[in-house]
Amino acid sequence: MTGQHRSEPHHSERYREAQKVTWVSVTVNIFLTVLQIVIGIIGKSSALVADGIHSLSDLLCDFLVLFANRHGSKDADEEHPYGHARIETATTLVLGVILMGTGAALLWGAAQRLQDPSALQKVHVMTLWIATLTLAGKEGLFRYMLHVARKLRSRMLEANAWHARSDAASSVIVVAGIAGNLAGVTSLDLLAAALVAAMIFRMGWKQAYHALMELIDTSLDEREVAAIRGTLLATPGVQGLHELRTRRMGDRALVDAHVLVDPKISVSEGHYVAETARARVLKAHAALDVMVHIDPEDDSAVKRSLHLPPREELLRQLSERLGDRLPPAEQIVLHYLGGKVDAEIMLPESPSLQAETTAALKAEIARIVAEEGIFRSIELRRIAP
Repeated sequence: MTGQHRSEPHHSERYREAQKVTWVSVTVNIFLTVLQIVIGIIGKSSALVADGIHSLSDLLCDFLVLFANRHGSKDADEEHPYGHARIETATTLVLGVILMGTGAALLWGAAQRLQDPSALQKVHVMTLWIATLTLAGKEGLFRYMLHVARKLRSRMLEANAWHARSDAASSVIVVAGIAGNLAGVTSLDLLAAALVAAMIFRMGWKQAYHALMELIDTSLDEREVAAIRGTLLATPGVQGLHELRTRRMGDRALVDAHVLVDPKISVSEGHYVAETARARVLKAHAALDVMVHIDPEDDSAVKRSLHLPPREELLRQLSERLGDRLPPAEQIVLHYLGGKVDAEIMLPESPSLQAETTAALKAEIARIVAEEGIFRSIELRRIAP
């Protein structure tokens, strides 16, 4: 998330590359699934059959990834203003649940057979060769898929890549279990099947947990949040940051920030500061969107001003007290700060505005500040006519 900005692959390019790597995974898994289950049954290896079912779950997950990639790459629309990236997240959750169910079923089956002495039998030697072939195929598939996933920065594809790595790790156990069985310890094949099942369940739990955390809008990790905070605070015009919220949207992030600026700057300058801060975060971090809220003071202080009258009411009060000495509304600036109002009245330079008139005006303004309890200050400012 942090670090130098990297250009994002275009949606169509990202979609094509993700489709390609997933179809490669589908092809490999179809071949290995058939090979493992058929040879596992013929060769009487429970570990190889379990690994084959693991490959079958991979195949189902690959089709889920194809579905999610197709729909998740769509641009934002009226019903999905933030895009469709959460489809990837939901698919990752489904993938995790499938793995948990598969692992639990295989673990239960292996545990039951371990209690049955008749299930402890020697396997055929060809199961060892198939297990070794599977190990090589799964490890190669993992490395290829992980390279593409990191290139595209796709959490879903990376999850599927690590799923392939879990297969490779399980294949190591299967090779060891079959080799031990062939060496005379017949229970090792079933023990290997149980270990494979536990690994499948653990990987499914991790993927489901992370996807669920994203779906309930869990914040980015502390390191990423700190980096975004630093980018915002380094923006010219930003004097402080008192609220920063983040959440994931697929492989990117949504950021909401409240930044403090000088309370006396214009609305347009405040908007410029906000847009500058937003652009900096989008450039430096993998953010999908950034919402920057400009505050003239801390939110707790802003709440103390909510009881104050709106602009129209305050101008009416000033007009009643100052009469025709009050300039047009566009020459009056109001600042709602700290539970009070600071007013700036712009008076044009005019020879007709005598010193005694100005003194009387200032005296009346002083009385307004003292009596009303709303205004903290009212300043007169001279402007060119």
